[in-house]
Amino acid sequence: MSSADLVGGGSVSDSDDRHARVRDAAAAHGLAIEILERPAAGSLAEAAELLGIPPSGIVKTLVVKRADDTYLFALVPGGRSISWPKLRAVVGVNKLRLPEPELALAATGYERGTIVPIGSSTPWPIFADESIVGQRIAMGAGAHGYSLFVDADDLIAAYGATVADISVPEAARD
Repeated sequence: MSSADLVGGGSVSDSDDRHARVRDAAAAHGLAIEILERPAAGSLAEAAELLGIPPSGIVKTLVVKRADDTYLFALVPGGRSISWPKLRAVVGVNKLRLPEPELALAATGYERGTIVPIGSSTPWPIFADESIVGQRIAMGAGAHGYSLFVDADDLIAAYGATVADISVPEAARD
């Protein structure tokens, strides 16, 4: 890790800061975050290894599109994937899907692989998998090559996230 930045101070100059939107939104919500630079990773498992944490310590922020063209965020830990039936039941809708990358960018202001609900261009509702409760988690930081660390409980409280069982173990890959 070559740089760390805590809300309210840090080592990255404001003129060169690609994380201002994330840090400003975190501060506005009273949320303490830490942003670390890391080498590029080809997978979630590789990112976890670079950060020295288990894959379950990285939480994927998935943008989910509803039939009415609104969105929500699903926070799902590494090693798990969205359970569509569970998520539909919690949200109370019949149709949900992952949008195309350009729609996710338009909905959040972040590219896939960097998406975080903190500082999203639109404050979509957040649905957090119950398995992240009580954990310090890593997630996207709004820019490639960085990870954001936050206490999940603080994130859930600051954003009024709905906590529910919305995931299943990922199928093994060959």
